[in-house]
Amino acid sequence: MEELQALSQNPDLWNDPAHAQKLMSEKNHLASAIDNYQKIVASYEDNLEMADLYEQDDEMSEQLLADFQKLEAWVEQQKLEAFLSGEADKNDAYLEIHAGSGGTEAQDWAEMLLRMYTRWAEKHHYQVSYEEETAGDVAGIKSVTIKISGYNAYGWLKSESGVHRLVRISPFDSNARRHTSFASVDVYPVVDDDIDIEINEADCRIDTYRASGAGGQHINKTDSAVRITHQPTGIVVQSQSQRSQFQNRETAWKMLKARLYELELQKRSDEQKEKRDNMGDNGWGYQIRSYVLQPYRLVKDLRTGVETSDDKAVLDGDIDLFLSAYLAYLGGKKAAAS
Repeated sequence: MEELQALSQNPDLWNDPAHAQKLMSEKNHLASAIDNYQKIVASYEDNLEMADLYEQDDEMSEQLLADFQKLEAWVEQQKLEAFLSGEADKNDAYLEIHAGSGGTEAQDWAEMLLRMYTRWAEKHHYQVSYEEETAGDVAGIKSVTIKISGYNAYGWLKSESGVHRLVRISPFDSNARRHTSFASVDVYPVVDDDIDIEINEADCRIDTYRASGAGGQHINKTDSAVRITHQPTGIVVQSQSQRSQFQNRETAWKMLKARLYELELQKRSDEQKEKRDNMGDNGWGYQIRSYVLQPYRLVKDLRTGVETSDDKAVLDGDIDLFLSAYLAYLGGKKAAAS
């Protein structure tokens, strides 16, 4: 903190606004972490003193028990935040959704997932911007890429990569039959400018096309959309959110750089095989989470076993239950390995 405070007082700091904002964001979040720790210690000590004073007071004992339980929940939340210490956890995140097998059903499901993640981001005061969106043939979306900006956005969302399965009575089926739909989610970190990723342009195919999407405020319909295919890896990125082809090209290069950086992180991670197995094909047997709306209501994460019957809240963006459980799961694996 002392080092960051000294850097923040440099009169030349704001000559580079992007660097300055990054430094100030890191300083503010570190200050918040330190403040939380000090408040936890103070609250713990105060509760101990109260427990000594009112040891024989049953009513006060019940209140103190409730206070300790609140404190315990706060400590658990701070422990989860401490798990967000990966190389790119603090970065902004790109989140891609692709409709899987199931036609219109799957495309509608992909749009439901988009709404779930944007609602989650809004609740956490993250900024959401649309990079690419391809509308469905009848309803929903075939694919979308959004950028979620905010401290630890990638750290929280990285566990969402995988196939998500929905079971429900189809609103598109006149016979009201139950359908199963799939959509894949891929999350990767926005790469900082100080991370050097070399890309040979000769390895890339660049295509331009007319932007197409759901319309409205999310997207500008132009003839300047850009798609870049990195042929050695097969990675494809698209940008159509800007009116200028030059701006879309620049954004697409940044997205490709981020994808290649994520690929490098995976190569260095012991979890590479697990993630690849989790992703698999965009269909049966590879889902990370199941959302059942019929014949009963249950949302269950198949990796951690965490589940809830409040599907409406989940689809409205209340997914912290699953994000926190997966962070704790990863933290437990790291602790066991060490």
